[in-house]
Amino acid sequence: MANNHLSRRKFLGKTSAAIAGAALASGSASLNAASYERVKGANDRINIGFIGCGARSSDHQTMVKTSEKDKNLGVVAVCDIWALNREKAAANCKKLFGEEVKQFKYTEDMLKMSELDAVMIGTGDFQHAKVLAEVVKAGKDCYCEKPMATDVDDAKLARRAVLSSSQIVQMGSQWVSDPIQLKVRDIIRSGKLGQITKIEQVWNDNNPRWHVPTDPDVAAIRETDTDWNRWLLGKPYVPFDPWKYFEFRIFRDYSGGITSQWMSHGAGLVHFYTDTAIPDSMVANGGIFGWPDIRQNPDTFQALATYDDAKLLYSYTSNYASMFGDYTCIRGKAGTLFAHGGEGSSRWFLIPEHQDLPGGFDFYEGMKEAIKSGKAEIITTKEYDMKLGPVNVSDNSKYHLDNWIDCMRDRSKTPNGHIHTGFWHSVASIMATRAYREGKKLYWDRTKEEIVDHPVG
Repeated sequence: MANNHLSRRKFLGKTSAAIAGAALASGSASLNAASYERVKGANDRINIGFIGCGARSSDHQTMVKTSEKDKNLGVVAVCDIWALNREKAAANCKKLFGEEVKQFKYTEDMLKMSELDAVMIGTGDFQHAKVLAEVVKAGKDCYCEKPMATDVDDAKLARRAVLSSSQIVQMGSQWVSDPIQLKVRDIIRSGKLGQITKIEQVWNDNNPRWHVPTDPDVAAIRETDTDWNRWLLGKPYVPFDPWKYFEFRIFRDYSGGITSQWMSHGAGLVHFYTDTAIPDSMVANGGIFGWPDIRQNPDTFQALATYDDAKLLYSYTSNYASMFGDYTCIRGKAGTLFAHGGEGSSRWFLIPEHQDLPGGFDFYEGMKEAIKSGKAEIITTKEYDMKLGPVNVSDNSKYHLDNWIDCMRDRSKTPNGHIHTGFWHSVASIMATRAYREGKKLYWDRTKEEIVDHPVG
């Protein structure tokens, strides 16, 4: 998409039409006809396989289990280049679903299965885009974990593959299907906040995140147990390193760390809330301050981005040495939306502007009185029993999985986390990663679709 100035609402209509057109285009994808007929049936079972069988894949299997009966789902295969991961995943599927699944070392072999309808990708950050392209080219629908890509060329590769196929693809940015987050977007779209000039996200933790010095897998694996060259997937060759293999998130060649993992969610939500797509500019700073171990990516990080057409500043910050005070704040000239808690928090409040609230809104002492007096209101939905939502919401979103499955059955629908949302959050997080590493203010050239170090236009 060369012109990202289109509003997201206008663009979604064009996206749906483009996907529908691709489905009818002769030779647009190597779609397996029998698989397509089975998936689009209203009552036929959808058979799912898993690529990359680490911890997140276990969550994927749990997600499928929650919808197994009401969505008529089954599991048929697992794929991982490490035998122990394959065996663990197969055993877990047997435990959850009572069925034996086929085990594969290589994706190309699993994707030949005629009975396989869809795949959930849980590989390393830098591998997502290339595996996604491979999956859709094989004619399978796909749920792809975020970040979709850690490289702009890879993001373009994945987008091109999906848009030239007939496949239904859902990004693993699960919050865009949560009822509370949808309600927040509706409030913003209604104009109730007035002009939004700033969005702040402060999401923290307090531990050596993504590094486990006593990780038993690191101690157990040997190079002969896996395929190191396949794992590198085009990255420059380096000698086998089990720390990089399992803890890729802390190494700069394979992930941005905070940017790839957390800010990809954050930027994706900003795009979702405000109908924007990719920042126009980005600066970032931080460092390895709290956990000076083997990590190469920062444990303390902050980025500032602008969206010029929306006249909006986006502030994102995380640190892993103090977890107090997580929040999201969407500041409008007529009102503010505030979420108490970090990523995925459903505890949202709406506070109209121009009130006598000295020091802001006191959530711990004055919340009930402020709501009772009409100075603030909670944001809730029937899915949350019309009550204040929890701070911590499970990553294993049934809402998001079901949205994907429903779109697979009715192939005229576009998933909430469609391919363009993946491209947008990828570019935003890549810009932040590079701004931090290069110490530069970076810009997005919407015509050339390139990150540049000078203002555009």
